Amino acid sequence: MSVLNDEVPDDGDFDANRRRGEFDGITPEDFVRGSGNGNPPGWLDRDSIDRIRKQLPIIYVEIVPVRTDSLGRVVQVGSLLCVGHDGSVERTLITGRVLYHETLREAIARNVAKDLGEIALPVLPQGLQPFTVAEFFPTPGLSEFYDPRQHAVALCYVVPMAGECKPQDETLDVEWCDPGGDRIRTFIDQMANGHGRIVRQALAWTGM
Repeated sequence: MSVLNDEVPDDGDFDANRRRGEFDGITPEDFVRGSGNGNPPGWLDRDSIDRIRKQLPIIYVEIVPVRTDSLGRVVQVGSLLCVGHDGSVERTLITGRVLYHETLREAIARNVAKDLGEIALPVLPQGLQPFTVAEFFPTPGLSEFYDPRQHAVALCYVVPMAGECKPQDETLDVEWCDPGGDRIRTFIDQMANGHGRIVRQALAWTGM
């Protein structure tokens, strides 16, 4: 049984030894702005995350950015151009880990801001039910979803962008495509490691 707030824990409670109020000073803004060292709480150094990736599945959010018209219909679907793990330029989606003590909503907002900037103005979903779940494996051929670094479980969301999207961090460019146009098939086929399938599922989920 979990311990609620600051009630007195029993010896058998899973967090009985946790210091009361340990996370009281952490706010959602900490995950967007980052802590004093430039990283948000729960961020791991390179050696730590590399070690954990070899031992445990990692939870991710994967975001299909879209633009919608006044009736909420998808009129553009976005992708990022980034440098891949092998040094090549690849077309992909907004994706990132869910940090320790970070809600899914905060993870979505933080990763959008990281890749598209603070004025992308994502319209976050009212509910947190993903339209699909993609399980990435580090072994080629085990699944259509492949990540050479890790076993990752990605909760996938369609998120409309109401503001201006500018490439940030490791993103080289942001490109948009009409989901009903002739280019959409090529657009999707250029996404490797299963990301194209996620876009197809996203468009089917939105009725495209």
